[in-house]
Amino acid sequence: MEEMEKNVHVLNHPLLQHKVSMLRDKNTGVKDFRQIVSEIAALMCYEATRNLSLQEVELETPIAKAKVKVLSGKKLAIVPILRAGLGMVDGILDLIPSAKVGHIGLYRDPETLEPVEYYCKMPNDISEREVILLDPMLATGGSASAAIQFMKNYECHSIKLMNIIASPQGIARISKTHPDVELYCAVVDEGLNEDGYIVPGLGDAGDRIFGTK
Repeated sequence: MEEMEKNVHVLNHPLLQHKVSMLRDKNTGVKDFRQIVSEIAALMCYEATRNLSLQEVELETPIAKAKVKVLSGKKLAIVPILRAGLGMVDGILDLIPSAKVGHIGLYRDPETLEPVEYYCKMPNDISEREVILLDPMLATGGSASAAIQFMKNYECHSIKLMNIIASPQGIARISKTHPDVELYCAVVDEGLNEDGYIVPGLGDAGDRIFGTK
């Protein structure tokens, strides 16, 4: 893992790089695209949860008593930013099935490129959980920044943002508006085009996950 700047982590694992390349290919179909997004989320989850707290307990193996370590402290919540973030949920739940799932619905105004909220639903105990926000793409950073603020409005104090592909502009925005939030991504691309899409990117992640285009 390589650190670009404080709290920004670019994950350079070979498996991640290989799978991201498969996502970029315009010939990758919906079924494979959806599966790869889920696999990438699971791989990234290992790093994003590296600092979860542990406690020692005693149990019996078939051979003898043993002191082992289990997760302790704050529990986890994952919050996909709709709709593309939904594609990352199952990969994480496969690893941490006890995690609760909240949802934030945002769309980007085509004129201002700023986020507009249309849905927000959280677990009742969200403020007591460590939160990982999910969105495959971090473009302008507007939606992610707004989603982070929503979580802070719920009095969440431990928030991480997980993206597959990020732009330098998006990273800069999150670092400026929410310097306390750790950001995890697999790749940082060149930048944004005039429509606010990441270049070279992979197109519209939501459309490619759900086959809507």
